[in-house]
Amino acid sequence: MRLLFEIDKKDYGGCTHTFTRDSARSIITKNGKIAMIHSLKYDYYKFPGGGIEPGESAADALIRETSEEAGLIVIPDSIREYGYVHRIQKSTVKEDEYFVQDNYYFLCDVEDGIRPQKLDDYESDEHFTLKYVKPETAILSNRTKDHGPKDPVMIEREARVLEMLLSEGLIE
Repeated sequence: MRLLFEIDKKDYGGCTHTFTRDSARSIITKNGKIAMIHSLKYDYYKFPGGGIEPGESAADALIRETSEEAGLIVIPDSIREYGYVHRIQKSTVKEDEYFVQDNYYFLCDVEDGIRPQKLDDYESDEHFTLKYVKPETAILSNRTKDHGPKDPVMIEREARVLEMLLSEGLIE
């Protein structure tokens, strides 16, 4: 899979431990709009998806996470690699740790209909809501709104991927 870009904050000098957790994210379009998860609490948009569990393939994580967060059922045969973002930064959890993550993005189609979400506690607290939006709407919100304590690196990552999709003509 191709590297889309790297985010390296170079803020982890002196860290002695690494925490690695890769993720898989879905790129789903419908009628000129893109499926995004909107945090109503912090007003940012992210692609449906999340962490890859030990022993789980990226495709299986994509299917599971998209179902849980968005209530959308990915059609397995439709999954196509788009690219990944490599991210390195100091941990926000442990002082002596830095975080390394490859965020894998996949183009895919979903079945008709929306099922109930199965949100984690923090996702429920943020009021994760599936929205089909114009990419420009998500980019503008991610870059101009106050997102409280949320990691600006993650929010900007999603805006940059949306811009790449637009520039490559993969979304309108």
